Amino acid sequence: MINKISDFLNQFDLDVRKTNDARFMDQKCTPDVVCFIADCIVNVVHGNETFAVDTIWDSFYFSKNVRAIYNKPSANEQTARHEYDKFIQQPLRMLASAHVLNIWKDGNKNLYSINNPEILDYIAIKERNAYQFLTIYLEKVLRDSGQWDAFKSYFDAPSEDSYMELRDKFIRFMKGHTAINTPVEVRRIFPKILNVFAVEFHINGSERGHMSKFAFSFSDLMYNRENWRDVGKDKSETRQQAATEEETASTEAFNAYYVQKAIGQIRKIHKGQSEVHDQWGTGEATQVHHIFPKSQYPSIATYLENLILLTATQHNTKAHPHNNTQIVDKDYQLVCLLAKSDSIEKSIKKYGETYYNKSLFLYVIYVGLNENILPDASFDDIRRKLIYLYNAA
Repeated sequence: MINKISDFLNQFDLDVRKTNDARFMDQKCTPDVVCFIADCIVNVVHGNETFAVDTIWDSFYFSKNVRAIYNKPSANEQTARHEYDKFIQQPLRMLASAHVLNIWKDGNKNLYSINNPEILDYIAIKERNAYQFLTIYLEKVLRDSGQWDAFKSYFDAPSEDSYMELRDKFIRFMKGHTAINTPVEVRRIFPKILNVFAVEFHINGSERGHMSKFAFSFSDLMYNRENWRDVGKDKSETRQQAATEEETASTEAFNAYYVQKAIGQIRKIHKGQSEVHDQWGTGEATQVHHIFPKSQYPSIATYLENLILLTATQHNTKAHPHNNTQIVDKDYQLVCLLAKSDSIEKSIKKYGETYYNKSLFLYVIYVGLNENILPDASFDDIRRKLIYLYNAA
């Protein structure tokens, strides 16, 4: 998929000196927000349908899940309208700058349509995919714009001096070639670009206007949810004091969103075909089964590597005997794990880690069976180990 993204972007000249596009990247375009907005588009917009910010904003899918994931106030609250507008608009503009979306004007309003559904789907699958897309896209923009060498100089020798030199040069570049005329606005955009590469190259990034004290990690790129948790809270109150039953429910909704998203992805990946090829696997597969139950293993409930597509018969009579979801048949759990390992192996060979990740599958096994399998183990080794563990139990 990485090659497909590169090939797609290489069709276009993304030189900011020619496009004068200041919104090729923006403050809200973090991997998790870009992934979420892409997911909203995939679930709300159909085919070549024209849409706008309000299409996403007014959708039940967005209003329900944005509160669950980011603990934001209701999308209907006017006090939050300006922030919501940026939260949706900025990722849309970035995706349009990358030509994943088409964009045109209707008066002062931006209208969009989907130009590359395959890349949009890839971004929507998981935050890591959104991050991979951003690294490829931003490098392309910087190279086309003659700015890559300046960034590369910092990557090769990060220091406070080289950081300030790069930041000031980028400010001059943006002011000279876009409608932005104040350094403050550029300083908001600059970290979102630099920090993507700081993670990629395992170096210090940008934090509060200076070079960060430590090297950036993937989790450091995520959107600061705490900004929204303060809405409506008396500043004299602690977060604990301001906690409500609604916030507790929000945590449950947060988990439910990611579980349902993962379930939907499993259905899309396997297209109605059971992953377990046994005598009960004929007919349409409609049931997504947690190999290790989400009630007992909540930490891996959203992992695609712990989910498997089954027929109703496989799910209701084999995985859960007598349709009792409180019971898991251990023999069939092994069958599911073996089948899942086969699905993951085939998917990685065909698509790379677009959908599945081998190390995450090993983590699922570690959590579910308390067994640590070395990362260099082949899939055949993994399957032999699983058979041994279940037979020895």
